[in-house]
Amino acid sequence: MRSISMCPIKILDIWTRGGHDRRVVTIDSLSSPEDADAFRRLNEAWILGLFTMEAKDQESLDDPVGRYVDPGGDVLLARDDDGRVVGCVALQPAGAGTFELSKMTVDAAGRGRGTGRRLVEAAIERARELGATRLFLASNHRLSAAIHLYEAAGFRHVARERLAPVPFVRADVFMELALAEREPLSCAS
Repeated sequence: MRSISMCPIKILDIWTRGGHDRRVVTIDSLSSPEDADAFRRLNEAWILGLFTMEAKDQESLDDPVGRYVDPGGDVLLARDDDGRVVGCVALQPAGAGTFELSKMTVDAAGRGRGTGRRLVEAAIERARELGATRLFLASNHRLSAAIHLYEAAGFRHVARERLAPVPFVRADVFMELALAEREPLSCAS
């Protein structure tokens, strides 16, 4: 499996279901077959829980390295302090400085702790590092918490026609984010 050079991001998460427990969430790039399995498991859970697995879903989950990493994108994983993958998001190049934010999810047991917000923030920063000037995504109105998260991160609703072709039947919400120029964060920061 190809290694990605992304600085791991460590985030202290002080809110857990048990109260004010201190936990660390680390966000880094997919780097092993076990990571690919976790990416598949997390995405199958939300897709099959709400929708039907579509052909493009299956292609992405079968080969996340070939689908996202090899063409110049990335797959970011959020890990708890035990190293268990609890969330993920993918960045797929779509040409001319444009990337699709895709396959964003957090394990159902870990939702409501800010991990999704942190994954979106890390994906935006990683997209900048990869040369993105624009991000887009396609979602579904039933994923209202995710849509609210994207809106809070600065994504704006757009017409489907404004985006690259979206292969998912379930997609009925379309959003984009123009990325301002700025220096990527350094690993030493």
